[in-house]
Amino acid sequence: MVEYRNAVAADADDVMKFWATAAEDAHRPPDSSDAVLRLIARDPDALIVAVDNEAVVGSIIVGWDGWRCHLYRLAVAPTHRRQGIGRQLISLAEERFTSYGGTRADAMVLDDNTQAHGAWHAAGYAPQPEWSRWVKPLS
Repeated sequence: MVEYRNAVAADADDVMKFWATAAEDAHRPPDSSDAVLRLIARDPDALIVAVDNEAVVGSIIVGWDGWRCHLYRLAVAPTHRRQGIGRQLISLAEERFTSYGGTRADAMVLDDNTQAHGAWHAAGYAPQPEWSRWVKPLS
């Protein structure tokens, strides 16, 4: 039975191991357990995990800056895909945004991650072609 809950500090290493097998990381500087710990310390509600038999099998980061609703790091373990876990994680994130007063959510989805496109489309999301994301690595 899959349980959904906020991640806690003790989950940081397990989240990193999970992302190494279930999430796409080629286009960004590597994440770290320290970054996950900082996220949880700053906003204990930001990282929702799906857990099955004490193993992290899904995640989503719910970013709220007081104005915009941003979704990051939706991932589901390959062994648990097509079971509604991603849909449930998105739904929980949207409920959280609604409780904050948010009115529109956006999701960071790689253009070439076509497998993810189907999940996001099924949840009612669509690309916004007039925008491009601009990034700058901070050292």
